[in-house]
Amino acid sequence: MLELKPEESHWKHLTNLDAGLLRSLMEQYGQDVWSLAYILTKRHDLADDVAQDVFLNAYRNIQSFRGESAIKTWLLSMTRNTAINYTRTAFMRRVTLTAWITSKATSPSAEHEAMELELSDDIWRTVLKLPLKFREVLILHGKYDLSVKEIAETLGISEGTVKSRLSRARHKVSAYWKEETAYERL
Repeated sequence: MLELKPEESHWKHLTNLDAGLLRSLMEQYGQDVWSLAYILTKRHDLADDVAQDVFLNAYRNIQSFRGESAIKTWLLSMTRNTAINYTRTAFMRRVTLTAWITSKATSPSAEHEAMELELSDDIWRTVLKLPLKFREVLILHGKYDLSVKEIAETLGISEGTVKSRLSRARHKVSAYWKEETAYERL
């Protein structure tokens, strides 16, 4: 099977993807796409849908990739935009509210409990408390190791705004940690 490298520039010359290239792309970046979708939507089912849509769009629109950024940056940018579109629709807001109300009245599944235990990690809980604009820059920088320039390209904002948001996100995380530590001492 073809081994993909993020630094390869052949992506900008493709006019279509065959099944093998799509599979390789999904194997290499699928977890990153799904994880970012989950972080932005906070729902497993939506993350699945977003990831599927991102790779379907990549398959249909590979010719629109201009090679100005890494293929990973292009996919993460599509992931962000798709996740935001999903969460903005009135239908999804109703489904989310309905799911929240129903989950309070029923017992959670084993899978749900396992995921809750995983999310109980203090760092992730703190990061998930952040507003979206701070959470996404922190995740793109920390988890995906994107540069300030790549984050700016992904989010469609200036590099100065990225730096400012990263700084404010770090300060908010520190404040949350200090608050937690003070609470635990009581």
